[in-house]
Amino acid sequence: MAHAPIASKEPVGTAPSVVPGGLSALAPVARQTVQDQVYGELRENLIHGMFDAGEVLKIRDLAERLSVSTMPVREALGRLVSEHAVEPMANRSVRVPLITRERLDDLARVRRLIEGELTALAVPLLSPADIDELKRLTDAYDALAGGLIRAAREVSRLNHAFHFTIYRAAGSPVLIPVVESLWMQSGPYVRAAAAVYDGSDGAGATNYHRRLIEAIDARDADAARAALSADIGRAFDLLRGRVGDAEGSAADD
Repeated sequence: MAHAPIASKEPVGTAPSVVPGGLSALAPVARQTVQDQVYGELRENLIHGMFDAGEVLKIRDLAERLSVSTMPVREALGRLVSEHAVEPMANRSVRVPLITRERLDDLARVRRLIEGELTALAVPLLSPADIDELKRLTDAYDALAGGLIRAAREVSRLNHAFHFTIYRAAGSPVLIPVVESLWMQSGPYVRAAAAVYDGSDGAGATNYHRRLIEAIDARDADAARAALSADIGRAFDLLRGRVGDAEGSAADD
């Protein structure tokens, strides 16, 4: 699994511009620790479905892959455990949560609730330029969808950009981190759903995205919420009926 190496073990930041007026004119420099970088890399990979449900992540293996010591990896994993993106194991490793029917239903329900509300709030606030951007992202997604396995990460990035263009327009700094946490928890599920999707439903990969754009263009919050709910439900519905086998095999781990 490819990860970009962490470039430095020292805090990094962007130096402020020099402004006449002495020290009082300088703003604090934002710092990012190695732990922040490790956390960000793992978080991105979880969001974009680069880990399988049930995959065990060993601290030493991650540290070696990311070219860092074990301490920032341990701290980053602790943050992810607190966000329910991974779960601790007895041997100090962590595991991406298994797919269970209970967790599947809970994630789908909460995502529909929170993301549906953000979508409804965003509908009257999205500008024509925002709508054009949603169309551009959807077209780019369609162009890559035929090579879904090869371009899985880029497709996921486009999907993320599409949805968060809508969510950020709602103007709720409280809900955005909640949704980001839900996407971390959902990433392995979306990955599993993509692996079993056979195209038999006849719907294009961006069918619900286009329905969502149409609803936003019409300023129809109810229709936008319904399209979003269907989009979220599609991936989770694909896994229903297959969960029993996954739980059965997991019981032996």
